[in-house]
Amino acid sequence: MIRVPVAIDGGRAYEVLVGPGARHRLVEVLPSGIGRAAVVTQSGIDVEVDAGVDQETFLIPQGEEAKTLETVEDLCRDFGRFGLTRADVVVAVGGGVVTDTAGFAAAVWHRGVPVVHVATTLLAQVDAAIGGKTGVNLPEGKNLVGAFWQPAAVLCDTEVLSTLPPREYRSGCGEMAKYAFLGVERLRDLPLDEAVAACVACKAAVVAGDEREDPSGSTGRATLNYGHTLAHALETVGSYDLRHGEAVGIGLVFAAELAARLGRIDDGRVAEHRAVVGSYDLPTSLPSGVDHVRLIEVMARDKKTLGAGLTFVLDGRGGVEVVRGVSTADVEAGLKAVAR
Repeated sequence: MIRVPVAIDGGRAYEVLVGPGARHRLVEVLPSGIGRAAVVTQSGIDVEVDAGVDQETFLIPQGEEAKTLETVEDLCRDFGRFGLTRADVVVAVGGGVVTDTAGFAAAVWHRGVPVVHVATTLLAQVDAAIGGKTGVNLPEGKNLVGAFWQPAAVLCDTEVLSTLPPREYRSGCGEMAKYAFLGVERLRDLPLDEAVAACVACKAAVVAGDEREDPSGSTGRATLNYGHTLAHALETVGSYDLRHGEAVGIGLVFAAELAARLGRIDDGRVAEHRAVVGSYDLPTSLPSGVDHVRLIEVMARDKKTLGAGLTFVLDGRGGVEVVRGVSTADVEAGLKAVAR
């Protein structure tokens, strides 16, 4: 079992356990004195956990459509009927939809109860369950309502990944491709548990230095959104049959094309982005018929903008960083570069 520490200011460090069978270590990582556990999951997630205390399971709907304030309200009412207190724990068992939604519900129930994430998808294990960002979507955009709420622990059981549908597994590879450009070396050559742990360690290091995404910084936590500005816009503007990681793959290639247009990287680095994303069997171009004007409108509402115009996380000679005030013409040219 690989243990990756996540060091948060104020003595709030916790561990991420990575390896086959990690889900069976739940009792070991629960905060002391826990009286009961509310297990939040979805139907079809065939992963059982035993908290060693009185527990009840609560189901949320399937898909990204479950990430709503209505779902959070339903969960909180379930917690109330169950009698969940601040001396108890929420256990989120599932992928990013579950950890984002259950984590937010835990953050607001009684103004904060402990949460432990049992990540069951590759995407959740390498990214969504790590770092304490929780939240739900609005029609205006993804993850616009949420809270920073660090888990008490995260369990990444690589054993359960063998049951994922191929497309769901590839979706997680979109986040792994991102980490390949954030400093994780030889990622494709590592055994699965080591690759997951390497991505977790990379994110943990960034989060430790910038837990709440300091808006004045250009190289802190916001860099973890590399490829995500376009990805989130694609997920917001229409039904393009894209998984999150697939959208991130397109977003990474778009970010490279945009960075090249701005003179930040050369064509060789763009080709490297296309090769890495393609090596994970992820799409590298926009879906047919996508509305560029609508995409730009949604990207302009991204949380990183801070009133400074179109803002992106882009590669450059000094590495990946936030770049503000990008012109609409340059963005449109970047979109054309990744059009079919």
